Amino acid sequence: MSPASPYHPPMASSHDYAQDQRNAHVLVSINGELKPRPEAQVSVFDSGFLMGDGVWEGLRLYNGTVPYLAEHLERLFEGSKAIDLDIGHSREELTEQIYRTTEANEMISGVHIRLMVTRGLKATPFQGPSVNLGGPTIVIAAEWKEPDPALFDQGLKLMTVHVRRGRPDVQDPSWNSHSKLNCVTACIQASKMGADEGIMLDPHGFVATCNSTHFFIVRDGELWTSSGRYCLPGITRANMLRLAKENGISTAERDFTLTKVYSADEAFCTGTFAGIIPVREVDGRIISDGRAGPVTQRLRDLYQEEIRALCS
Repeated sequence: MSPASPYHPPMASSHDYAQDQRNAHVLVSINGELKPRPEAQVSVFDSGFLMGDGVWEGLRLYNGTVPYLAEHLERLFEGSKAIDLDIGHSREELTEQIYRTTEANEMISGVHIRLMVTRGLKATPFQGPSVNLGGPTIVIAAEWKEPDPALFDQGLKLMTVHVRRGRPDVQDPSWNSHSKLNCVTACIQASKMGADEGIMLDPHGFVATCNSTHFFIVRDGELWTSSGRYCLPGITRANMLRLAKENGISTAERDFTLTKVYSADEAFCTGTFAGIIPVREVDGRIISDGRAGPVTQRLRDLYQEEIRALCS
């Protein structure tokens, strides 16, 4: 299959995965109805398509279980409440729909799930919910997607992009919304500069996050990440901070500049899809010796151990 296939990423990124032919035939849940992938469609008048009006979550399936599902659903419902979107289903009902989808596809492990909720169908293109018809659109798309093992071995090359994370009075960066154009443009710029991911600064010039992952550095054995004021409240980010504290690794959520990044002992990115990925280079500066450091490796081991325990 050519690299341009819709079932394989066309370029290197933090979300590289091995192609799997089974994804061409997966069943996708649309408002509770399971449809084959080629028939899984929503209207061009859907709020998500017209306005990017919706919230979503990325999930992983391990040994038949979605770890940290409660935390993901809490973030989903918090975002939906913030934009006044009535999901119309309880957490328990969404959980049932997620597992119904994976079971229908006979999925056990190595699976990535995208849970998407939009404000639903509109009578005509217009921002206001006053022209919405009926309830929300809920889509659950599950695919066999394993992170490329080379991601951990070779690490990521990052470049700082000009696109900033915005203030909450513009668009709250804590929303995991369908409106991701700022992150898309950051991703495009990073790719055009030959990088795997873009580092995004906050309005004050401090490191905020990456375009699709969270960013950490290690200095003198202490784990640093951004203050969190201008990034999504990442589930994996929070778990890394918790695991570090529980295992005697000092942590700091703080403002820091790129100067501190360039001279860091270690750096890595986190996300639901790949877990933890070391960073070998930032803006042309090699981080330490360009390989995963001891804190990065230890946290990766702790995270994988916890996943196995939760999903046993």
